[in-house]
Amino acid sequence: MDTPPPDFETLLLERQDALAWITLNRPEAMNSISPAMVADLHAALDWVESQPGVRCLAIRGAGKAFCAGADLRAVKSLGDEQDRAAAVSQFLGQAGALLRRIEQLPMPVVAAVHGLALAGGLETVLVCDVVLAADDARFGDAHARHGLIPGWGGTARLPRRIGANRAKWMMFTAEYVPAATMAQWGLVHQVVPADRLVAEVEALARRMTDKSPLGLRRMKQLVDEGLEQPLDVALHNERAMVQAHGDSHDRREGLLAFAEKRAPRFNGT
Repeated sequence: MDTPPPDFETLLLERQDALAWITLNRPEAMNSISPAMVADLHAALDWVESQPGVRCLAIRGAGKAFCAGADLRAVKSLGDEQDRAAAVSQFLGQAGALLRRIEQLPMPVVAAVHGLALAGGLETVLVCDVVLAADDARFGDAHARHGLIPGWGGTARLPRRIGANRAKWMMFTAEYVPAATMAQWGLVHQVVPADRLVAEVEALARRMTDKSPLGLRRMKQLVDEGLEQPLDVALHNERAMVQAHGDSHDRREGLLAFAEKRAPRFNGT
């Protein structure tokens, strides 16, 4: 049963029909990710996954940026000098688990990027299935500016999305890359005028949420798992999934709706 979204301190959670919006809401800190935000995001995902009517999630930032990465001031305040290393390690682990959870959500996840997406903000973009960017968006791995290295999957995911050489260049130089270039490199799927970003994400969500939730979930699983498998294994798993999918309501409904020349009524089973 669907329930209203709860309130949070560091983010906004809203629903528009089958689309849920998570807005990182620390504009005074460029939406940098603090331990409190990590906890709020986990709770927000609990709500998203509990709502049968939510079929797509979009993530954006409030104010002038998408996300500037980890909140270094908040990290520095974790515990005293003696136990700070353990606290920082725990924070990194919790944030890394959060991004992995977003990556494995059983629905399409869209990043709506404007302004800066840096370091942990870029790593957040990397776990989304589709990336729409405003024409003012810029992406960067800023860790090198502070003598740091990525800790939320940047070294593993960025090369997979744009290639090893480009990923190394971004990490080594810490330079900001415009949205148009990131589209050429394959991370950004569409660049739109800044004042059209939300409308374009909503239009995209409508094109996805009228499809079979079960079919989208299974295709997402096959693609993500297949990237890490030998081709023969991935092909075998695809055939097995097709066979399992044959008994589903959504497959039967889709073919029946096609025959009857009407819109299908998918229910995700």
